[in-house]
Amino acid sequence: MPYQPKFKGRLLPFILLFPTLLILVVFLYYPVIQTFRLSLYRTAFLGMRRTFVGLENFVSLMQDPDYWHTVKVTLIITTAIVIGGLAISLAIAMLANQKIRGASIYRILLIWPYALSPAVAGVIFLFLFAPGYGALNYIISLVIGRELNWLGDPNLAILLIILTSIWKNLGYNIVFYLAGLQNLNTEVLEAAEIDGAGPWRRFWSVTFALLSPITFFLLITNITYSFFDIFGTIDIVTKGGPMDATTVMIYRLYRDAFEYYKSGLAAAQSIILFGLVVVLTLIQFRTSGRYVHYGG
Repeated sequence: MPYQPKFKGRLLPFILLFPTLLILVVFLYYPVIQTFRLSLYRTAFLGMRRTFVGLENFVSLMQDPDYWHTVKVTLIITTAIVIGGLAISLAIAMLANQKIRGASIYRILLIWPYALSPAVAGVIFLFLFAPGYGALNYIISLVIGRELNWLGDPNLAILLIILTSIWKNLGYNIVFYLAGLQNLNTEVLEAAEIDGAGPWRRFWSVTFALLSPITFFLLITNITYSFFDIFGTIDIVTKGGPMDATTVMIYRLYRDAFEYYKSGLAAAQSIILFGLVVVLTLIQFRTSGRYVHYGG
């Protein structure tokens, strides 16, 4: 029986795709093109006057020690969120995967923080750790004998942002790891146990290896989350301080664009940020992707 096309007219598929393509052009492709174009200009207040400067915005950023400090802070926070978040999520998922009474209730309670926005998560942790009235900060002061200034100490401020961001994204990671654990090939685990493999050996060589596709996916999504979605948390908790200790690339971009009205410089930063995420993602596909095993 010859193949019968589903669309009798050649124009019908394009007519059906037109609304989607229109939205993509207006809200995605056009802004991207305008960002690249704007990065080549120096703009006056509110963009009333533009002066073409070529690559001067990029050169200015590359020669700015403060910007390199921002990049360093971004990479430190991102690394801690990704590695710490995935490790804690996998550990919790393995505990939640145990056959105990009320397991479904525990799983729901573990997942619900993901429903909160980064800003709301920031408010919660701000009330928990704020000097003077933070509940957890008060408990810590009873244990160590002094109150910690989480918002005034640069190192503690970075740690607070990392803890908040990890907690906010735990539910997302746990969902995927829990689904992966529930669909593992139990025969492989039983065979490893019969062969005399200990608990750690079975976890690392069997369980973690079988979860490698999920881990690889979560690695990419957590990197993206760490670069972009922690903006709300930082804006609520630390405002980039103290002493720019928590000013990441996305937050500096926002301040240059909407507080200092340096639109051209902010556009250049957005391109650098986009390029950095693309490079890191490609590196992940070239390196970590080799250790991803599908099937089995």
